[in-house]
Formats: sequence, C-alpha cells, structure tokens
Amino acid sequence: MDVIELNEREKSILRNIINYFLLTANPVGSRNLTKKYNLGFSPATIRNIMSDLEDEGFLNHPHTSAGRVPTDKGYRYYVDSLMDPPALGNEEKEFIRNELKTFTDETDELFRITSVLLSNITNQLAYVTYPNFDSGILEKLQIVQLTSSRLLVVVAIKLGLVKTITLELKAELNRDHISFVERLLNEKLSGLTFSEIRKTFIERFKDVADTYKPVVRVFIDSADKIFTDVIKNEKGVLTGVKNILKQPEFIDQQHFQNIIELVEDKDIILQFMNETPLNDQVVVKIGCESNSDILSDYSLISKEYKIGDIKGRLGIVGPKRMQYSKVIAIVEFVAERLTEYLKKGSL
Repeated sequence: MDVIELNEREKSILRNIINYFLLTANPVGSRNLTKKYNLGFSPATIRNIMSDLEDEGFLNHPHTSAGRVPTDKGYRYYVDSLMDPPALGNEEKEFIRNELKTFTDETDELFRITSVLLSNITNQLAYVTYPNFDSGILEKLQIVQLTSSRLLVVVAIKLGLVKTITLELKAELNRDHISFVERLLNEKLSGLTFSEIRKTFIERFKDVADTYKPVVRVFIDSADKIFTDVIKNEKGVLTGVKNILKQPEFIDQQHFQNIIELVEDKDIILQFMNETPLNDQVVVKIGCESNSDILSDYSLISKEYKIGDIKGRLGIVGPKRMQYSKVIAIVEFVAERLTEYLKKGSL
C-alpha cells in the first residue's frame, strides 16, 4: 500500500474512529465521536476529515449505514503509527506464566497447550506451527513392545522434546531382538540430524544380522515417518473455534459459514504461516495483505519461537476488528516464554 502521511487532525480522527469501532463493532459517525471523545473539533470539521480519510482509502462507508468503518489500509496505518505501544501488565504476565506451568515434554501436548492458552486469552483462533526438524538432533530412541506385533517408538530430540510413534509389525517379534535393535539404533543414529538419518539409514544398517532384520526392516520402511514427521503428518495445531464465535462479526450467517470453512480447512492458515519468513519481529498481516481470498476478512498476528536453531511460529487469526496492541503484546510474550521454556526445559 502507498504510504500517505496524515496531519495531526487526521491522525486524531482516524485513531478515535478505529478505537471506537474496535469497542463497538458498529460503523462510526461524527456524532459518535463527538459524544465519546473530547476532540476539540466541530462536528462539521470531523465530518469533513472523515470524508477526506475515506477519499484517501483509510475508511469505508457501508451502504446501510451513515457511519464509517476502517479499511485494510486504515488498520495498517493504525497498527504502524497510531495504536498504543504493545504492553502487558504484571498481572497478565503472571497469569500467562502460571498457565504455561502445565507444559509437558511431550511435543504434541506442549504445542496444544500453547495454542489453547493463546485462544482463551485473545478470544481468537490460535495456532502453533510445527517446526522443521530436519536439523533436529536425535538424542535417544526407545522401543516399547506394546503387543507381539505393535511397537511404541519414543523419539527424544536434543533440547528436550519428545515424540511417540506407534509401528505395526507383520510378524511376532522376540523381546530380546527388540532390545538389541534399540541399542543398535542408538549406537548408529544418536547425535545425527534427522536429515542425515533419512539419507543414510539404509546404508548404516545394511550389514545387520539376519536374526534382527525383521525389526530393522520396520524402521527402514518407517524412517521417513519417524525422522521427518516427528510431529504427526500435519503442519501444526489450531484451536479456539468456540472462542472466535463469540465475536459479533459471526452473528452474520455468511461470516459464520466462512469461519467454519476456514477451520475445517486449517491447512490454509498453517501453510500461510509456514510460508511467512521467520524473524524476531511480530508479523501482522491485515486482510488483503495475506494475498488470499479466504483470509481477506481476517488479520493474522504471529511470532516465531525457537528450539535452538530450529524455529516455528505461533499466533492468532481473527476478525480485522481486534485489539491489536493487546493481542500483539500477548503473542509476543507467549512466544518468548515458549522459547525460554524450550531453552531451559522449565518456566
């Protein structure tokens, strides 16, 4: 979008229009502003400035209302130049810390808890994308025999994450054989990245004794699953349908249907997030900035988290009418706390 510098009167009017709209979800007229805020301008001046802001693309004029609502361009200017600096109070920070004390080393549950927390405190959809573990280093692999033909594989990644995977076997296996193969796998694979393991797995186990080949064959056939999709076959976790439906936007049947479709096809959100360049800054995408028709009615606020050199992204998806300053502060703080937890292993 073209950058247009507004004068102080225009900034004041635009800021208050958006603040009022964020609170009420109703189009804003000059009378609303005059009653709500002591702006120091006459109603006629306010109407003229609102008209100018509409001409410049910062506001839109719904056909069914005399008031105005922010456009994507208006929201963008607000986020970049007008809103209060993102900040959380000490009580809010302590609440988040206490909620995160339920963290676990089991990776799926860890990210689910994070996503649920984000959704509950923002009343938006929340997501956590799974990191790319190609550079993840295998610390230890443990095999647990569940039945005569089913194995539970516990994959421990350096930096403290754990993933469990169930494998089905075609024949019954000897417990001693499984124990031997477990030791062999750890001897040959511990300390390697998942990428290295996938590329060299067959070569590393080509000379294994015939006695143990049935067990090793299961791991050869499942190497891509174990050492690529350590976090399921999905891109991440999405939570918060009940929370986002509390927003007044979804009283409208069309908007309600749109959000349900979006949730049912959550890969749209997770793929978009995975394609967003990772950096240390909070990223705010508003409406058309997502370059997706499906996401054009929403804003997405996200930040990366880190597991050593491995990175993922977490954030929220919600209507463009949201408390940007507060949500940005929440997303940033949760991402930082998750990174700190993953670094130290505790909060």
